[in-house]
Amino acid sequence: MTTTPAAGSQTLSRGIRLLEILAAGDRALSIDELAAALGVHRSVAYRLLRTLEEHGLVARGASGLVSLGAGLAALASSVSRDLQAAAMPELAEAADDLGMTCLLVMLESGEGITVVSAPPRRTVAVSYNPGHRHPITRGGPGKAMLMELSDAAWPADASDALRAEIAESRVRGYATSHDEVVPSLWSVAVPLALPGQPLASVAAIHVSLTRPEPEIAERLRAAAAGIARTLGA
Repeated sequence: MTTTPAAGSQTLSRGIRLLEILAAGDRALSIDELAAALGVHRSVAYRLLRTLEEHGLVARGASGLVSLGAGLAALASSVSRDLQAAAMPELAEAADDLGMTCLLVMLESGEGITVVSAPPRRTVAVSYNPGHRHPITRGGPGKAMLMELSDAAWPADASDALRAEIAESRVRGYATSHDEVVPSLWSVAVPLALPGQPLASVAAIHVSLTRPEPEIAERLRAAAAGIARTLGA
């Protein structure tokens, strides 16, 4: 009787981990690749996928490759819905002004997760889908959130070089990155800390910087201030 909860907990943990692996990847994966990433037999990975597929959380294409399913969008839509609704018009306007894709990224379980993405409507856009996760120690959006965290709350593996970089970012008021999360992309980001909401950041990404970094950061701060006003902060 005591083994059932543990087994159920392990199955749940593996299912969640499988979704995380798919979210972190930049392409659909085969069952064998997922099994290897999970460290389980192919048959175990297949059973997990079947369950997740029944709930619309993953999808398999004609080639058998697995990707995240549309059901995740329904789940994500209920997370901080007010924040997302407040962010979208501000990010869309900033994206058009800058000619860069603008993002709202939230801190979740030690990672940054993109919850809103607004591409510019009049220029070539970089696609960056909601649900994308990355460590907060890499990329402008994650580093912007590190600016708001105490040293004690940082990941244990944060390097001295990163700590020095974030100290400089705090002085100038924004974080930057290049070629860290997605190859070739530049990003500029500012923190967004609101009462009653998860720590977040507002970022702009593109294959090149359309304006000097301080100007991009200033526009992002204006977007962050607009989000805060909408939420009454």
